[in-house]
Amino acid sequence: MAAYENNLKPAEIEKESMKFIEKNVDLTNFAREELPIVKRIIHTTGDLEIGNDITFSKDAVDKGVEALKNGCSIITDVNMVKTGIDKKRLSNFGGDVLCKVNDPETHKISEDTGKTRSASAMYTFDDFLNNQIIAIGNAPTALFAVLDMFNKKNITPALIIGVPVGFIGAKESKEALLNENLSSITVQGFKGGSPIASAAVNALLRIASSKD
Repeated sequence: MAAYENNLKPAEIEKESMKFIEKNVDLTNFAREELPIVKRIIHTTGDLEIGNDITFSKDAVDKGVEALKNGCSIITDVNMVKTGIDKKRLSNFGGDVLCKVNDPETHKISEDTGKTRSASAMYTFDDFLNNQIIAIGNAPTALFAVLDMFNKKNITPALIIGVPVGFIGAKESKEALLNENLSSITVQGFKGGSPIASAAVNALLRIASSKD
């Protein structure tokens, strides 16, 4: 059996990957400030077609970067998203990553209401969600919960990265997000996932760091 070896360093692999994406994907529909996030999502998924489904609301990147530089926290629907976020870079701005999906209060709300734990966790934050960044990569119910709070209590995050994955509720939750007057980054349709949510946050963190 032949032995294969790659002598490229991590930074070189990333650089070559971005060149590959730029060569093989039509990125002309995206604004300059959106490109680092789009390329990071493509790189994370290995999906050269996913760019067709990535959607930004107006000024979403600017609003996300501004929130990060103001020390906002990142609220996630599941611990997998939390794990993938660059906490060291976030801490440089004074922010933290918060996920309450396993908190006792969340479990109680879930048991009392019949809602999923990811949705229940969002309700526990209540108006703390104002001006924070929400990153949802798994549970469409969590995204529906945030939209419910926006409509009923005018709770308005600085940015919602809404990329829940799946065949039941995910597509619909993202369509609902796009219909609201909220700053958002999403991947329309069934595609999504925790790695995409983390990748988008980390790309925003890099942009914010480069603008210091």
